[in-house]
Amino acid sequence: MKTYSAKAADIEKKWVTIDASGLVVGRLASIVAMRLRGKHKPSYTPHVDDGDNVIVINAAKVVFTGRKREKKVYHHHTGFIGGIKERTARSILEGRFPERIVEKAVERMLPRGPLGRVQLGNLRVYPGAEHPHEAQKPEKLDVGAMNRKNVRSA
Repeated sequence: MKTYSAKAADIEKKWVTIDASGLVVGRLASIVAMRLRGKHKPSYTPHVDDGDNVIVINAAKVVFTGRKREKKVYHHHTGFIGGIKERTARSILEGRFPERIVEKAVERMLPRGPLGRVQLGNLRVYPGAEHPHEAQKPEKLDVGAMNRKNVRSA
């Protein structure tokens, strides 16, 4: 028996929509990262981008467990000496770009390198319920029904 290795021409990408309202951030990000990599398919090949295109809507309505909303701190560096900045998850969710919480959580679950960057390009995150990808006919994926721990009331 020979090992199957998918080629770029054999890959069939689907479009998937996930409604993130009321979902726990880390659990949502791990499911999205798995879909982007293609690990849910039997034809998974580690060195080929065979994941789906994922659309996450209502990203501003994600929730954290425990007291992470106030206690979790995100760091970034400006590039200047002593330029490390920090923001809490609450300030990001209440700010201009609340979808960055989901984007960063998924980005940090994907491998670093050229393939990881290509796979991250298949992710679209929107803070509201509208998205411009209706022409692709995305199918809805109910993450909340997969496990009762995926959903948390805000």
